[in-house]
Amino acid sequence: MAHAPRNRFSQAVTVFHDWRLPEPAKPAGYAALIDAYELKVPLPRTLSAIGTKHRTILKDGWRVLTPRQEPEATLEGHLTFALKHEGLDLAVLKPLFLKAGADEIAALVCASPTGGYARRIWFLYEWLLGQTLDLPNARGGSYVPVVDPELQWEARSVTSTRHRVRNNLPGTPEFCPLVFRTQELDRFVAMNLAERARAIVAKVPKDVLTRAAAYLLLKDSKSSYVIEGEDPPQDRVQRWGRAIGEAGRQPLDAEELLRLQRIVIGDARFVRLGLRREGGFVGGHDRHTGAPLPDHIDARPQDLPSLLDGLIAFDRAATQELDPVIAAAILAFGFVYIHPFEDGNGRIHRYLIHHVLARRGFNPPGVVFPVSAAILDRIDDYRKVLESYSTRLLPTVRWEPTEKGNVRVLNDTGAFYRFFDATPHAEFLYQCVLKTIEEDLPNDAAFLRRYDRFRARIEALVDMPGGTIDLLFRMLGQNGGRFSKRARQREFAKLTEAEVRQVEEAYAAAIEASA
Repeated sequence: MAHAPRNRFSQAVTVFHDWRLPEPAKPAGYAALIDAYELKVPLPRTLSAIGTKHRTILKDGWRVLTPRQEPEATLEGHLTFALKHEGLDLAVLKPLFLKAGADEIAALVCASPTGGYARRIWFLYEWLLGQTLDLPNARGGSYVPVVDPELQWEARSVTSTRHRVRNNLPGTPEFCPLVFRTQELDRFVAMNLAERARAIVAKVPKDVLTRAAAYLLLKDSKSSYVIEGEDPPQDRVQRWGRAIGEAGRQPLDAEELLRLQRIVIGDARFVRLGLRREGGFVGGHDRHTGAPLPDHIDARPQDLPSLLDGLIAFDRAATQELDPVIAAAILAFGFVYIHPFEDGNGRIHRYLIHHVLARRGFNPPGVVFPVSAAILDRIDDYRKVLESYSTRLLPTVRWEPTEKGNVRVLNDTGAFYRFFDATPHAEFLYQCVLKTIEEDLPNDAAFLRRYDRFRARIEALVDMPGGTIDLLFRMLGQNGGRFSKRARQREFAKLTEAEVRQVEEAYAAAIEASA
């Protein structure tokens, strides 16, 4: 058992783990516990401290509170402060419980057997570690939720009579990322984007919608490859597009993930299919020595089976209870951080977004939102979201290079992939979904209506193959509705001057009619 000396909690600092505070202050909550117990964990996105002045500061990832809010300088004091003000950070709590030991946690519970925070800590210890403390079942205290629903998104609760708590965690001990409630997420959820999408679709003629849906599907498939820096043959793009179009029809399990990997890879001669047997990382290599230069280090191979079991369990339960977009963000970004395969992880990660949205009926029937295209349009923001956790995870991973230029992880990192703060990921995904609904879907449908009007006018004017009309429409669009000198002299040199004027008028009329 590792007791934290009382004076370890009482020091005011100006720098915490290379992180500058807005002013000298005492670390509190998770920050104090991380320091006192010397925990090597990803730091929470926001840390708390107690300042000397009677005002609150929110700056540079710090929440500096007033002296009135200073907790007692004990494990119980800072744990209670954390649960009250900072929500649950399971990636900190699990290593903390292991370091503190059963006796210290049991003593904490015995000191306040009916206290709501003590019973939540008791439950979380047994839930996270799979170990039962030598304590009798709770006999008093009203039932309290494990996740504070005012701070973080919760799932449907299951009563634990032993601890007199309601377990509303949206996952299992094998995989349970959490999302904080924010003004932005509350605003997105209140928009009811699924209903907005159905209203937009209802205004689109059925034949136009069918063509728009096919275009959006292909657009999403191609964008997903482009994000990975690939330009595959059209047949691979179409094959992956068909897979995306069927998302949500099959339950997620190990075999389904392997099936998706086979579709993504296509030619597997140089890629080992299935779960990784070695380490993995995202990054580059030193061009002189060949040494790995990781930006992100993947989960250890020995942790992959349990991590995927947890991810699959999350899909079967929590994705049916949480908000669909929030659930999709947790599942998809959790998968990409784990990185279970040698190749294909990024495209399957984005497929999982479609999987969850389709299962929940978020998409209008027959329509796939081109989320990958929206991500591609905001690729820098996408990378920042991925880095929002990877940059905090990387310092906690001890590794060594292998002879093959890979990495070998030397410490137990499983908890860091099971539990992370997925709030930035949920906000980003909602932004992408909003763009697909309010811009991509109506814009592509409007484009097809303009094209149909234009084509009908051209067919009445001149006998021209469909492919040539397509080219004509594109070239006019690229030149502001006018024939370019090149088009006039080459592709459409056979048109008379009168026909040229009539074609340009037809284009202008088609554009104006859909404005």
